Amino acid sequence: MSEPTSRREFLERPGATVAASPVGVPSVLLPDGDDVLGVALCGLGNYATTQLAPGLQKTEHCALRGIVTGFPEKSPRWQRRYDIPGSNVYSYDTLPEISNNAALDEVYVVTPPGFHARDAIRAAEAGKHVWCEKPMAMTASECRAVIDAAEKNGG
Repeated sequence: MSEPTSRREFLERPGATVAASPVGVPSVLLPDGDDVLGVALCGLGNYATTQLAPGLQKTEHCALRGIVTGFPEKSPRWQRRYDIPGSNVYSYDTLPEISNNAALDEVYVVTPPGFHARDAIRAAEAGKHVWCEKPMAMTASECRAVIDAAEKNGG
């Protein structure tokens, strides 16, 4: 049996830089007729505010098009700053309604870790692809529930 490869060893291998770098979005994820994925940030805390939203402004294949928040008072500022229409603003309770929004392809879950499973499952059940910050969930059974919801709903 061979020894496990460290991250450093992997990255030093020829071709690994391409495999490990964000060289683009796989075409299978891109919606028909559009070369940009509409992303909704679920959770508007510090990481979403200072890292993710500004980062999405620099991407070629993703655009911040929606938000999901538990604090409605944050919505107007985000809407103005990122030109997000009211139809792309959701609360945690209305997240399932995102299923009817063709402008949003992905839900990026950045709520506190204890809520990751709840929000990822709701987004997957709404038929959206889900990106989730680590940890994916708090327990192995929650992780399994997220995976099952994504597989069941094509996300």
